Amino acid sequence: MAHPIDFSELAKMVNCNSYSKNKTGIDENAEIFKAWMQPLGFSCQTFAREHIGNHVLFSSAKTAGKKILLLGHLDTVFPPGTFVQFSEDNQWVYGPGVCDMKGGNFVALNALRQLKATLGDIHNVDMLLVSDEETGSDDSKQLSSKLAKNYDYCFVFEAAGAQHEIVIARKGVATFTIDLIGKAAHAGNHYQQGINANLAAAKMIIELTELTDLDKNTTVNVGKINGGIGANTISPSAQLIVEARFTCIQEKLRLLESIAHLVDNPRVAGVEVNINGGVQRDVMSPSKGQMQLVDTLSSVLGHPLKTESRGGVSDANTMSAAGLITLDGFGPFGDGDHTIYERAEKASFARRIHEMSQILLHFCSPVHANKLSHTAAKASAA
Repeated sequence: MAHPIDFSELAKMVNCNSYSKNKTGIDENAEIFKAWMQPLGFSCQTFAREHIGNHVLFSSAKTAGKKILLLGHLDTVFPPGTFVQFSEDNQWVYGPGVCDMKGGNFVALNALRQLKATLGDIHNVDMLLVSDEETGSDDSKQLSSKLAKNYDYCFVFEAAGAQHEIVIARKGVATFTIDLIGKAAHAGNHYQQGINANLAAAKMIIELTELTDLDKNTTVNVGKINGGIGANTISPSAQLIVEARFTCIQEKLRLLESIAHLVDNPRVAGVEVNINGGVQRDVMSPSKGQMQLVDTLSSVLGHPLKTESRGGVSDANTMSAAGLITLDGFGPFGDGDHTIYERAEKASFARRIHEMSQILLHFCSPVHANKLSHTAAKASAA
């Protein structure tokens, strides 16, 4: 961009707490964003929710041509009274969401503003903001999957890589709660009459962990364990919280089958095992259509778009699994996300806003985009 960015609007979003469990704050953030989108010609559909924040879909007029969905989320991970305040210096902006991902939403907003300033009207571009991404999108993923069929491409505004890479692949993730039920008994007087749920849990932890295959980037982690009453009592119950991550469908199926087998065959006789959970987000794998899109965007921008794969998940997983050609990482570069040190680089905002405005211009007005493509290389150095 030719002039410094005014980050006061980003500050307004950041200073409005939108912790995933703070429905009031999330809905207030949605209203703030709505006030900026409606002057651009977008209509707004609110998907009201009782116990979590509302999801909002901003829609533009439709004409012939590719249909584009921009995807972001409103929630952050910081409860009220913790890390809540926006600040800035010459190089960075700081605060909850500047990187993940109110900063990304800010990029999308300003790219749309540039698109409208160039074309006069925006068409074929919609934007979805969900309220529960940081808690797994358990509610919104059904909505996202349903909407996916209406679009040709999806651009997700999670943070860029350190070299402004975009994301073409993400691991899938499955989470489980495994409850083991044994039988309590006095550890001194009636040891053999007990059924030790803790012992069964310990054996199961080892077997679950051994499902990890680092050569295939598959991991299984028992992240939390609870069990027992006290040292003098055979444990009547135990619980495991388990996460599995995988990079391909074959590994997902292997893990699901193996975990089911372990649950059906506990290593301590008499222990009953119950499991809840499953695949939270499916794997996002590179595809031919996705790589063709990367090539197109590189041509539009006048420089190769660097790509990367990530172990973390996002709503890009959901859209990709629904069959929509999806690219992630169009937000600004930053670091420290999910910590009190979260920050995003100011220069990165300028670069990403320009890049996304050129990408949208290409799809909304290819002829005009061709005339302007020679400026992309210069802007990429901003």
